[in-house]
Amino acid sequence: QDGTILFESALLDAKVGADKIGFVFQNPDHQLVTDKVWHELAFGLESLGCPTDEIRTRVSEMASFFGIQNWFHESVEHLSGGQKQLLNLASVMVMQPDVLILDEPTAQLDPIAAQEFLRTLEKINRELGTTVILSEHRLEEALSLSDRVLVLDEGRLIADGTPQAVGRQLNVQNHGLFSAWPTPMRVYGAVEKGEEWPLSVREGRQWLEHFAQTHQLDESEIPSPTLALSDEVVLSAKDLWFRYEKDSADIIKGLDLSIHRGELFAIIGGNGTGKSTALSLFSNLLPVYRGELKTEGKVVLMPQQPQTLFLKPTVYEDLCRLSDDTEQLSQVAKLCNIGNLLESHPYDLSGGEQQRVALAMVLLLSPDILLLDEPTKGMDASFKSTFAELLLSLKNQGVTVVMVSHDIEFCVNYADRCALLFDGGITSVDAPRTFFSGKSFYTTSANRMARTRLPKAVLAEDIILACGGTPPPEKKTMPDEFHLPPRRKRVQGTIETGAPRKLPKRMAFTLLAILATVALTLFLGTRFFGNRKYYMTSLLILAEVLLPFLFLFERRKPKARELVLIGVLCALAVTSRAAFFMLSQFKPVAAIVILVGVCLGAESGFLVGALTAFVSNFFFGQGPWTPWQMVAFGLLGLLAGLLFRNQRIDRRVLSVFGGLSTLLVYGGVMNPASVLLSQTHPTFAMFKAAYLAGLPLDLVHALATTLFLWLIAIPMAEKLTRIKTKYGLALH
Repeated sequence: QDGTILFESALLDAKVGADKIGFVFQNPDHQLVTDKVWHELAFGLESLGCPTDEIRTRVSEMASFFGIQNWFHESVEHLSGGQKQLLNLASVMVMQPDVLILDEPTAQLDPIAAQEFLRTLEKINRELGTTVILSEHRLEEALSLSDRVLVLDEGRLIADGTPQAVGRQLNVQNHGLFSAWPTPMRVYGAVEKGEEWPLSVREGRQWLEHFAQTHQLDESEIPSPTLALSDEVVLSAKDLWFRYEKDSADIIKGLDLSIHRGELFAIIGGNGTGKSTALSLFSNLLPVYRGELKTEGKVVLMPQQPQTLFLKPTVYEDLCRLSDDTEQLSQVAKLCNIGNLLESHPYDLSGGEQQRVALAMVLLLSPDILLLDEPTKGMDASFKSTFAELLLSLKNQGVTVVMVSHDIEFCVNYADRCALLFDGGITSVDAPRTFFSGKSFYTTSANRMARTRLPKAVLAEDIILACGGTPPPEKKTMPDEFHLPPRRKRVQGTIETGAPRKLPKRMAFTLLAILATVALTLFLGTRFFGNRKYYMTSLLILAEVLLPFLFLFERRKPKARELVLIGVLCALAVTSRAAFFMLSQFKPVAAIVILVGVCLGAESGFLVGALTAFVSNFFFGQGPWTPWQMVAFGLLGLLAGLLFRNQRIDRRVLSVFGGLSTLLVYGGVMNPASVLLSQTHPTFAMFKAAYLAGLPLDLVHALATTLFLWLIAIPMAEKLTRIKTKYGLALH
């Protein structure tokens, strides 16, 4: 809200940002917009209207640079997670941006795909000279590629410098974020703390070789693998097979597995190997077509995409769906550290925050077997520690946890057993220390760094102990006591749209002036504009209903999203009228216009109503009735905006209002208009006859408006209110 953003010493504007700055999302699927790889690469250039020859040249060049030519004609839906993210990166780079911004791009990728992706970023930076700004929690590989690191903590910049300099600063301050720094730096910081801090695995191995020449390494200090499991098996899979379609390839192929009560069982593997599918089978969301699956107790799955769990407009309401126990809600909110997120919309949270909310929701279901699909995705180091404590607490209570994860270090630290899933089946299962020793990719940085001297080391703490150092003490990170705010009293079928406010005098004057001007325009248009008078009258009314927006934007620049929203709502209303063309007067237009007035204000309601009538009549037929229809629909939106201004929407009240206003206001304008447009000397008897003749159709229109408001008022109001709140729209 405050401050400025400069780009090349000038204030950044939207056009420069779109042209010079590329952005890659955290979730690969959120950025894909077409069905084919080649079309995805060309889409941005096509949107800018680039010549066909230039598009072909730049797309082919970028496909070759990224090694995409072998799957250039593939369908996007058939790509792995790593391929999708690489495609997103290529589709941004084909636009030739000067700056590339990436939001945790490796969060969804397995270790091999993540390393390949980061090496591609290094290649872009080195060979194309593109500035790369990367937001990331997985720092083992990312920091070794970085020239400069900025550390944010609770919205404040607390460190800025080279990776080594920032690491030293965090180490001296004993800051919790240092635990996320690469293993070589953490080991060095606990053993020597000199000047030349190693950053990469290669530098760490060189330091360890040099250190071993003058110091005795004691491998006996490294803990030995241990495995103590309950005798009770709570999840048993024997020869499971599964495919999504009858004629498609098998995803799960002869999977055998036994998991014990109170065990934390971790499944790792590459993208697309069937890990998430296996969890869906364990939770009975998908049926196996061959094999035997047995589970004991209540099974709850936290999916990889937590958005699938969110149904309500606030986190608090989503939690209340699952439990009415305030004490239990308070405890879970405290455990998951979401106390400051309760009044937020779940979709407005970051990836890590959504993970924590999803975790709170599944905990409220009190599972016996908890299935977690990539639970540490997007979590910072601090909350990972809290999350680990929570899992250990659940284990102590007898809860069995089955976790799919790419976070190898987390699995080493906290899992009882780890399994590698490859080609639809389990290829190996063992205790973490044994499982991760000696591997090339599915292992830890500590093992790669120390395997020539300390082959049993799999954690930074192992190397520190063998070198005679003292590992940093484990910190309890559970949040402080938290109390939920008082429960909202919310009637079913209602929604809050804001705090009640009085209508500003300036706005009231503007609206009165517009109504008077529109009425005068109707009168003069009927009398003086000749045979084609309704065109001129309609255009004048459109210009007049735009006046409130001129007042609204008088002291600030309009935001494009505000104008786009109004345009989309007009298009929705026009489309809805066309969709129900076969049913005379039974249309949802009035309901949509009324909801716009309620949620976005009287001015917006009037504009959407008037513009909808004008545009839709290009399909239904323009005529002298058009300006009157514009006024009639506009008045519905205006009146709704004035009466329900920032008040709680009650579906029952709004539905009754919609029916009455359609009958009295819309009918009250259009029925006398039919007399004025057809008679040069209208009489009271003519108006009375017009009302009686139009009453049946008015009743149908009123009934339709009541029905549509009953059906769409709450969901549509929730969406409009959220958009208005999230983007700070000043449409009221």
